[in-house]
Amino acid sequence: MTPVDALSPGAVHVRARGWGWRHAGRKAFAARRLDLDIQPGERVLLLGASGAGKSTVLHGLAGVLGTNDEGEQEGELLLDGAPPATARGRAGLVLQDPETQVVLARVGDEVAFAAENLAVPREEIWQRVGRALDDVGLDLPLDHPTTALSGGQKQRLALASVLAMEPGLLLLDEPTANLDPDGVLEVRDAVVRVLERTGATLVVVEHRVAVWADVVDRVIVLDAEGGVLADGAPATVLSREETRSRLAAAGVWVPGLRPPVGGRVPGGGGEVLLSAHGLAVARTKRGPAAVEDLGLEVRAAEALSITGPNGAGKSTAALTLGGLLRPRAGTLEASARLAGEAGRNPFRWRSSQLVQRIGTVFQEPEHQFLTASVAEELEFGPRRVSGSADPRRIAELAERLRLTHLLKANPFTLSGGEKRRLSVATMLATAPRILILDEPTFGQDAGTWAELVTLLRELIDDGVAVLSVTHDADFIGALGGASLHIIGGAGRLVSR
Repeated sequence: MTPVDALSPGAVHVRARGWGWRHAGRKAFAARRLDLDIQPGERVLLLGASGAGKSTVLHGLAGVLGTNDEGEQEGELLLDGAPPATARGRAGLVLQDPETQVVLARVGDEVAFAAENLAVPREEIWQRVGRALDDVGLDLPLDHPTTALSGGQKQRLALASVLAMEPGLLLLDEPTANLDPDGVLEVRDAVVRVLERTGATLVVVEHRVAVWADVVDRVIVLDAEGGVLADGAPATVLSREETRSRLAAAGVWVPGLRPPVGGRVPGGGGEVLLSAHGLAVARTKRGPAAVEDLGLEVRAAEALSITGPNGAGKSTAALTLGGLLRPRAGTLEASARLAGEAGRNPFRWRSSQLVQRIGTVFQEPEHQFLTASVAEELEFGPRRVSGSADPRRIAELAERLRLTHLLKANPFTLSGGEKRRLSVATMLATAPRILILDEPTFGQDAGTWAELVTLLRELIDDGVAVLSVTHDADFIGALGGASLHIIGGAGRLVSR
């Protein structure tokens, strides 16, 4: 917990009175009727179901929600008695999607950028840069290109950039979601070290509660209908049986409670749909390959999980297997049944042929959004393939993935968990035989996690091959199947 003598005069006091925010073009408020009083130096874990408004609250505290043209605000939200937009620099926000937070070409420049904007003296900036990179465990040269980072490395970089600011209020939105298990603990401990050094106030959003429960003073749970569902010490909120049951029913991840999952655990796989032989995969044309001599078979009616540390090349391998990134060497061959008239080389398929056979869900959902509404996004793929979309199929997907109430919303205004479910639904709309998912459970509450697992189990039971890049051990266990562990530039099939 926070030692009293660690509190600095720079720690921020947060207060909300009846605060709410509605995005422009949306009928419902993203957050509403919020009353909060967070004392300087307090460490808070902010919980709630997917779409309950957690990210909106953090964006409001960071003063980045925008003007009246971009939405409607009610009530008041204050940092040390002032509106957040007038106190920029007092709060540092790590976004849910670190990809959107990286702005410069080199690692050192990226970490220094925010501190430079705060007019920190030059000699102190580079001391902070080195310390922040050490804190988050990102051991890279300062001139290392940011475009060459994996998703997990970008998450560490975004955190380092904010830590170098030494803000009085540290706002973290799912800071460990894309990290390997060792990285999760490393980043959490880095945050704790910084808080002990600076005395800053912390508000962290994380669906998986156990990681942070022992290092925060307080747990606040947002109600999806507005206001606060629970507020108190972690032991009080997370240990009492009555409270635990209420939180679980609301979709909150409660330590020790796993949400019930439908469907049956998939059995053995079927026919081989895709074969890789001696693949060398890389994001760039120059430099060493991320993974060498990769060989595997993707089978119908089977799950295949790709695991390994951040930066090992998991996403690069998945994009290559999805026919989206040409390998440096080796071959990728589709079965005659999967290929049909398109030919057995996936890299020669047209986009309309690819999405009917192999559908890929990117690690960053925004990279595949193309339209101005959720409904149009769900219809885009089928219209591209056949000229029309089956409204019953679209309605079924929206219902299963809890998107029905968002059909008219702009995809870019959704929460992180909602964006992830939409990106999965857009691929399912074209009914591919192979579905490739990069971090599919990112941003999901317990209820939507269970619904997604149930849906994927049913797809596997229907003969679809599901390949997932993931650090989620519960997800891997629920789907079963084979696992490919990538480390040190090589992939090893650890079970079949």
